[in-house]
Amino acid sequence: MDWRKFAEQIGVMAHDLLEQPSVDATLGRITGSAAELVAGCDAAGILVLSGQESASLAPTEPWVAELDQLQRKLGQGPCFDAARRSTGERVFRIADFTEDEPRWPDFVAEARKAGVGSMMGFLLYTDEKDFGALNFYSHRPGTFTEESERAGVVLASHAAVALSAARTHAQMEQAVATRHQIGQAMGILMARHHIPENQAFNTLRRYSQNHNAKLRDVALLVCDQGALPKT
Repeated sequence: MDWRKFAEQIGVMAHDLLEQPSVDATLGRITGSAAELVAGCDAAGILVLSGQESASLAPTEPWVAELDQLQRKLGQGPCFDAARRSTGERVFRIADFTEDEPRWPDFVAEARKAGVGSMMGFLLYTDEKDFGALNFYSHRPGTFTEESERAGVVLASHAAVALSAARTHAQMEQAVATRHQIGQAMGILMARHHIPENQAFNTLRRYSQNHNAKLRDVALLVCDQGALPKT
């Protein structure tokens, strides 16, 4: 592998990731880069686990999501383990699906039938609720080697930084939008009931607490209907 060329490609990818306009676009660029930059990779995707739920994000091929579902159904697989563990091993690999694999025997048997030859999973991010893994797939046995792992680790590390930045930016945008909606709702209540700003906010907050609803949802309700529903 030409590591100098790979480093240049990673540099371009890292810059490109930070230029993406949304979290979804960032995810798509991450998996697309995985398929482009790792030799022998036929497809890539991101598996996210949140509690008992799982989701396949930005798969480059439909069968990637099917493999994620298979791992979730069986409760085993390299990518499932990479996404599930916040400590310990951060890289999981099955170099050759034609050989027996004692760690994930049921998954390997089923994936082999689907035409998978090699695969790898890299821990991508974790927080208090979610775990994620960047996953690489090849139809050819023996494709992913120790060199492939090193390339995947570098790519996943850059991807994790970009994804974290994108999620933070999205959260900030949502916070600004929520604040704007609350301000609009307060203005509507102030004009309608001739009340001061603090009283308008307390009205929204009480309704939120009494109805177990998020404040931004209550604000949106006022903005849509021009008033709070009578209770």
